Amino acid sequence: ETIMKSSFRTHSLQTGRRKVLKQAASLGMLASGATSWTTAFGQGDELAAYKSAKINWRQTEGEAISVAVIPASYFGNLISLIPQFEALTGIKVRMEKVPPGQIRQKALLDLSSKTATFATHAADPMYYPLYVANKWVDPLDTYLNDPTLTDKAWFNYDDIIKAWREADSVGGKPYGIPFDGEVTVQVYRKDLYAAKGLKPAETYDQLLSNAKALTDPTNRTYGLALRGFSGAGQNMYVYPSILRGFGGSWFNGDKLVVNSPEAVKALTWYVDALTQYAPPAVRNWNWPDIADAFSQGTVATYLDAHSSAAVINNPEKSKVVGKIAYARWPAGPSGKRVTSIWNWGFPINAALSARAKKATWLFIMWATSAETQIRTSWKFAGPAKRSGLNRLALWRDPAFAQAMSTVGDNFIPAALQSLELDTDVQWRPLVPQWPAIGEAMATSIQAALVGQKKPKEALDEAQARIQQLLKN
Repeated sequence: ETIMKSSFRTHSLQTGRRKVLKQAASLGMLASGATSWTTAFGQGDELAAYKSAKINWRQTEGEAISVAVIPASYFGNLISLIPQFEALTGIKVRMEKVPPGQIRQKALLDLSSKTATFATHAADPMYYPLYVANKWVDPLDTYLNDPTLTDKAWFNYDDIIKAWREADSVGGKPYGIPFDGEVTVQVYRKDLYAAKGLKPAETYDQLLSNAKALTDPTNRTYGLALRGFSGAGQNMYVYPSILRGFGGSWFNGDKLVVNSPEAVKALTWYVDALTQYAPPAVRNWNWPDIADAFSQGTVATYLDAHSSAAVINNPEKSKVVGKIAYARWPAGPSGKRVTSIWNWGFPINAALSARAKKATWLFIMWATSAETQIRTSWKFAGPAKRSGLNRLALWRDPAFAQAMSTVGDNFIPAALQSLELDTDVQWRPLVPQWPAIGEAMATSIQAALVGQKKPKEALDEAQARIQQLLKN
């Protein structure tokens, strides 16, 4: 699929706005008893749930802001509701879709040059230390604690998933508010497991034992798949969980160390697992490739983001609908289970005017509020019901469980337990130099996965490159 960059100018959405509001009202009546957050939705004033907040939503009326997001369905759902935000606040919003690889570079250029093209953007949590070190984004505690801007009881910031809040914070202060996130879980074919009398793995050893039992290359069936493609968000999205499961740390005192004995063991395990039990091409696979292979029945187990459930349950493409189940990441030799703490959050560009900053905060608060989260999930008029909701209360809502009931067994419990019990804020090293460090590590991991370097040799080379990066 080719995704072209596009801009959404809200003044041209009036017809779409009427259609969206009509659909939303209909959905609201169907689920009017779901939760107290939505009782006003679809019953007269569509903005009543927001107006119940004890703030003046129209305090920056007439302001215009631009927001960059990635071309994902969960942001598409949000974009469809922008007319509601404009009606509530009088703020004009231009949404621009930018592919994931480009949005980081565009944001860096905009922030570093202080051009203030984007008031906010979908931010990679690993970039906050860099943003904060350069004072490119505002600390958000000021906005959260200002009663003219935030009704604390209504917004309930503390209900946002703790791991994601911490990932978007630096030095104990929030610099981004999570909008959508994910957690890595174990995804497996329950029919294949039942046929072999297997249970989802509780440990790394059990994971490999299951994979061995399910691997049959002559019939194009492989027991396990993990991302192998080189990139800070690809193989370096998977390797940190393996490392931390082995008891590895990113630091020895204040020094960043990536070639510790635990690191060598972790990378060796990663290489051996993919070599023995994964499809040969997996070393160059990203998560969509893994999800597609699982959908076609050639992979029995994989560990990746819970959000891939939408792909593997697509009835038009998947051959395994109804045969899927989920479990937590298994525990490593250290006894530790470590899942990702990924999310897309919204910061405030420090180069904006004071008035534009307030308008941006109102947008962020609206987008990340429980009400908007619901309207972009189970009450969304289209088929793509968001699964990356930012609040624990919503994850536990029966209406969300109903919306996710067809994606496979144990989906919500596995994800919730992982979010509450298995997260580690130092999953990856939170340092300003992360973009370069992540790429250096990814290159070395790839070299080991494809057999160009032994794990220790690859990590020693990564250590040398990283020391040079930190020196410069």
